[in-house]
Amino acid sequence: MNFEHETSKLDFVKHRNKFFLFSGALLIVGVILLVTLGLNLGIDFRSGTTIDILSDGAVTADEIAAEFEAIGLEPDDITIAGNNNEIGRVKFIGVLSQQETFEVQQHFESVYGDAPTVSTVTPIVGEELARNAIISVLIAAVGIIIYVTIRFEFLYGISAIVALFHDALFILTFFSIIQMEVNIPFIAAVLTIIGYSINDTIVTFDRIRENLALEKRVKKFEDLAKVVNKSLIQTLARSINTVLTVLFAAGALFVFGGEAIRTFSLALVVGLIAGTYSSLFIAAQLWLLLKAKQLKKKRHRQVEQKEA
Repeated sequence: MNFEHETSKLDFVKHRNKFFLFSGALLIVGVILLVTLGLNLGIDFRSGTTIDILSDGAVTADEIAAEFEAIGLEPDDITIAGNNNEIGRVKFIGVLSQQETFEVQQHFESVYGDAPTVSTVTPIVGEELARNAIISVLIAAVGIIIYVTIRFEFLYGISAIVALFHDALFILTFFSIIQMEVNIPFIAAVLTIIGYSINDTIVTFDRIRENLALEKRVKKFEDLAKVVNKSLIQTLARSINTVLTVLFAAGALFVFGGEAIRTFSLALVVGLIAGTYSSLFIAAQLWLLLKAKQLKKKRHRQVEQKEA
């Protein structure tokens, strides 16, 4: 797949307001959904208990639920894993008491021959994990601004960060709609998408910088628009080919990877699409507007100096 900018009739800059309108509407809808529906937080981010049950043979969710019912407990979630469906992961929202934990271990040891593994996340630990997740994303954002500013200029850094927050909000909005559980692998997926998206954005910015250096005269918005559109067309094929390749891998993880990494793989798929879109149609277009405003101010200062 390839696009020749000399013969292509594509004009991304011309439709920039449509891209901004779509993303703006998405931001508004996303904020509304996050405030009203919220996210389906897993026990990684709130207090809860996870119990891993190992059996010699295949087990079913109904079978495990019946065993818990026999000791007076009702799990909030049951996931079957393992090559032969021999592992059952059971989650309770809220921390089980020591007596309840002891009864669970005794009961399942007598049924399956192995005592289950019990792990508990207290409210304090859940709050700390959530806080650390937010801090990790913010640190990544600050590091990206510094790196892009050093390599390019501050306006590139601002544009890149806006695009990254656009990607993160897109993923959060999607998960708010489908109410799939948000856990630690989800945070890992978001950080992975941030890395992928900034890499894609830097490729586009690098091409813009190269084409700017080739232009003899860049003083007006139209001059910048021509450079940005040319750069976007030149990097379009590379972006599409790259994201399709990674999407195939992420899609395979989602279909064949099992429940344990389903949240991670789905967040990757959604984030890859959002990241490619923002790199091409948000970051570059936003830089165009900021740079055009900077050039306009520079021209005004030069006029004022001449008049003075």
